[in-house]
Formats: sequence, C-alpha cells, structure tokens
Amino acid sequence: MTDLHYDVRGGGPVLLVVPGGAGHPMGLDALTADLAGRFTVVTYDPLGLAHGHLGLPVAEQRVEAWSEGAHRVLDQVLPDGESAYVLGFSSGGIAVLDLLARHPERLRHVIAHEPPVVRVLPDADRQSAMFAEVRDTYRAAGLAAAGARLAAGLAGTPAAPSGDGRPPSGQEELGSPMALFLTRVLTRFTAYAPDLDALRSAPVTLAAGADSRGGLLHRTAGVAAELTGGRFAEFPGGHVGAVEHPREFAASVVDALLG
Repeated sequence: MTDLHYDVRGGGPVLLVVPGGAGHPMGLDALTADLAGRFTVVTYDPLGLAHGHLGLPVAEQRVEAWSEGAHRVLDQVLPDGESAYVLGFSSGGIAVLDLLARHPERLRHVIAHEPPVVRVLPDADRQSAMFAEVRDTYRAAGLAAAGARLAAGLAGTPAAPSGDGRPPSGQEELGSPMALFLTRVLTRFTAYAPDLDALRSAPVTLAAGADSRGGLLHRTAGVAAELTGGRFAEFPGGHVGAVEHPREFAASVVDALLG
C-alpha cells in the first residue's frame, strides 16, 4: 500500500481537494488559501509529485487508485462519524465522481469541475480517439505540439500542424507533471465510464467554466449533470479558472457547497 501525500490548512469542515493533470497541486495555493478561511482544506497529491517524487518512475494510473487513495486520506483526517466536502478538477474530477459512487456515506457534497468523462457523450469514441492522438502527438513531437492538439480538441477546432517538435527523452517525461498527465493519466482516465446509477440523487455539482462555453468539457459536464440528476453550475474562467480567478472561484465553491 502506497504512502499518502497531502497538505492541510485552515479550519472548519473538511474540504478535500483533488487536483487535475497528474495530481500535482501547482497553481492552487491562492484558491486553497482563500478557502481555508471557511474549511479545513486537505489537498491530495496522488502521485506525491509535490512531495519529492517528481522525476521518479510512474506507472499507468487508474481512476480507482486515486479514488481509494482519496478515501484513505479522508479516513486519516475525518473525525469518526463526520463527512467531508470534496472538490475535484479535471482528472481529479473523475476521481471524485468515482469516490462519490463508492463511498457516498463519507461525503456531504462533491464538486467535479470539468471532468472529462466523455464516455457519457454520444460521440464518445471520437473524443477518445482525440485524446489518444494527443498522447501520441506528445510522444512524437513534445509538449508544445501535444498542448496545441489538446487545446484544439477541447475547443472543437481543427488541429494545427504539429510543427518541428522532437520526441522527448524519458527523463524529460518523468520530470514534467504535464508530460506524466499526457502519458500516464489522460487516455485511461478519459476511458472511464462513471457509475450513473450510483450517482443519481447523489449530492453532486457538475461545474464548468463560463469561458468554456461551446467547448467539449462544458458539454460533458452538462450531459453528466443531466444523466445523474446532479446540479450544473458555471464557475469563473475556463478549464483552469481556479488558477486564473482564485478569489472568484473560491466564492463559487462556497456558494455551491454552502449556499
């Protein structure tokens, strides 16, 4: 059983935060500092990338492993008989939906912000093929080309030429959270089909950025909300609105959880 890596700040009811990407919580400090005025914010780092593990070998990741790790974190930080609020971003949003389906008794309310659960869509196979192309683009031409392909796929626009990038080295891959996301997380997580039956009537908000309107993940969040009967809410900014507008984003989180 692997070690758990997480940080705790603030006071009040527990709010578990599961970052996106490869789980590195970079860029979330301003948001969690603001939320710490209302909650005991527990930020989970599934791969320990912010706790000295960046650069070490990383296996292909599984949604269920992140979900069960989050459950073990709650076992450590929650007093007996109490439940937690949960906020998950992107790939972390997929993990918290799985957590809610498996362990609803430990959770008060879950926010999943732009989780790429594209298996709920009628064009799921096409979207899965797009994510596989993003991964393959990274391996052939590096981060810049893969990032451009991913941005085009999320926006629903034609893919630009990949340019003159080069295949990254193995050490470059292990030293980059984004590269780890593209190669160890992206295709496995986006192939995950949420347990819609378990999520129906569950305390969940599917959120999307206001700036993401018209894009893939805004549509995905809306469809997932319809299929689960969950609430749909727009939050400030786009996919990384928590980094772009941390104070306004924190206010939306508080409103969704406590309003």
